[in-house]
Amino acid sequence: MRLFQKHFCAIAISLWAASPGNAQLLVEPTLHIKAEAANGRVALTLDACGGRTDTRILSALVENKIPATIFVTGIWLKHNAAAVEIMRAHPELFELENHGGRHVPAVDTPQKIYGIRSAGSPEAVLAEVESGAAALAVTGEPAPKWFRGATAEYSPSAIAMIRKLGFKIAGFSINGDGGSLLGAKETARRIAAAKDGDVIIAHINQPTHAAGEGVVQGLLALKAKGLTFVRLDDADGIGDEGTTD
Repeated sequence: MRLFQKHFCAIAISLWAASPGNAQLLVEPTLHIKAEAANGRVALTLDACGGRTDTRILSALVENKIPATIFVTGIWLKHNAAAVEIMRAHPELFELENHGGRHVPAVDTPQKIYGIRSAGSPEAVLAEVESGAAALAVTGEPAPKWFRGATAEYSPSAIAMIRKLGFKIAGFSINGDGGSLLGAKETARRIAAAKDGDVIIAHINQPTHAAGEGVVQGLLALKAKGLTFVRLDDADGIGDEGTTD
């Protein structure tokens, strides 16, 4: 199991539910895309949890024509209209998907996951997913098809509920920036190591963190190797834990 650092949007290791009576093992799904391109292809996914926009990453994606799937929260959408307009101006590059309304973990038992209170009930999980979709609808974007919850940790019962709503759940195979807490060098190394079929997760909402510089460096290294970038909607994603089937 990979070890990730603490952060409000960091990717956590699997934890036990806090209440012994409701204990269930949380899961951190993986996701790969089918390998097809001659030189290999990868899917870049970027979380926009809250805060502002890392224009270093956004500018690099536009300038280098690198497609990406952006998982946005309702919180982030409220404060980043200019970035949303840039993304909407490049529909060939950007696919905006659902990261929840308030950025709370999709776990239907009360507990904290690395300091973040879970949704805590089935009703609250549904509200988080549906409010995220509603926030995207206001921007004029197409209805989202993918969901990624805060911390990327889920209770199995929450996965089942989200799938019944019609969403695929976006795991990943490479944690690029450790919740945006890694340094530029390590972030670049992780991303540059991606291989055919990998799904990368990193963050586009921490413009003051060194990790953003590393995201750009790693992506340009992959491009130089000849790998193709695809959005999740443009590839067959294969996830475990019942997240895509």
